[in-house]
Amino acid sequence: MDELPVIKTRRKGRNLTQSMLIPSEGIIIRALWAAPPGLLSDIADLRQALARQYGADACCPVTVQRHLVQISQSGTAPFWRIVDPDRPFAKRMSGGPERIRERLAEER
Repeated sequence: MDELPVIKTRRKGRNLTQSMLIPSEGIIIRALWAAPPGLLSDIADLRQALARQYGADACCPVTVQRHLVQISQSGTAPFWRIVDPDRPFAKRMSGGPERIRERLAEER
């Protein structure tokens, strides 16, 4: 069953608004499994694709990062496919950058 996305309107600048997708952990998990194995995809590209898919202008980066940390701890999806081991955010993942590099190498 596909869950309903949460889209909130927020201010962007002085007179504009923007629709922001607040993705659930399930939405992120499905996107991770759809990412190509053994290749590092970009988190920003993932967020843009999710926003387009659900009809929003943007996808909340903070929510995505929180879900990725949780997913790395639970092991429910291949988070290493979109977390760059050379970026500071990788240190927040369970196992850190080394685990990400190992898992990517295993999938190649």
